Amino acid sequence: MVGNTIATKLVQLGHEVKMGSRTAGNEKAVQWAKANGAKASNGTFAEAAEFGEIIFNCTAGAVSLEALKLAGARNLKDKILVDISNPLDFSKGMPPTLTVCNTDSIGEQIQRTFPDAKVVKTLNTISHTLMVTPQIVPGLHDIFMSGNDAKAKAKVHEIMTEWFGWKSVIDLGDITTARGTEMYLALWLRLLAVNQTRNFNIRIMK
Repeated sequence: MVGNTIATKLVQLGHEVKMGSRTAGNEKAVQWAKANGAKASNGTFAEAAEFGEIIFNCTAGAVSLEALKLAGARNLKDKILVDISNPLDFSKGMPPTLTVCNTDSIGEQIQRTFPDAKVVKTLNTISHTLMVTPQIVPGLHDIFMSGNDAKAKAKVHEIMTEWFGWKSVIDLGDITTARGTEMYLALWLRLLAVNQTRNFNIRIMK
């Protein structure tokens, strides 16, 4: 759902997008490409990573490293890698637990594994329905980002505000701050149960 949402929005904005999967003939990816016109295509993780100027990791956090290894370090080198994943473990049912927390994060693991990539963690604290349409929730509310590369974060800030329509993007600092936004999912899931809708977010008031 996350990959579909992000990719569709980017095509609508006029960008050429290749959806990556384990196999080039992934049924859902093929259907997405057919539904989104000439600027949409699909292929393997490696083909998508080689094709893209900016990479969006929309895989489940538990398998993100595996998927990105299939994409290939060479194809990720010197590119912005927007990490939207969360380390959720559903093996014991709901609510899920976290596969990594407190002293590490998926964002950090990706940055360590691919040191030549410019990892920026963002969009992982909200439902996919809000990622590219924040106006669904009335009023001003916040999205966060973490990363080590200032220029990469500046570009992601531009994407968030000018492409996706976010009014408030809070830079938390280096990639270690992704621990906080990933662990926020434990609270987000409880708020989901209380609110009975995915269309909610938070506002930082001072």
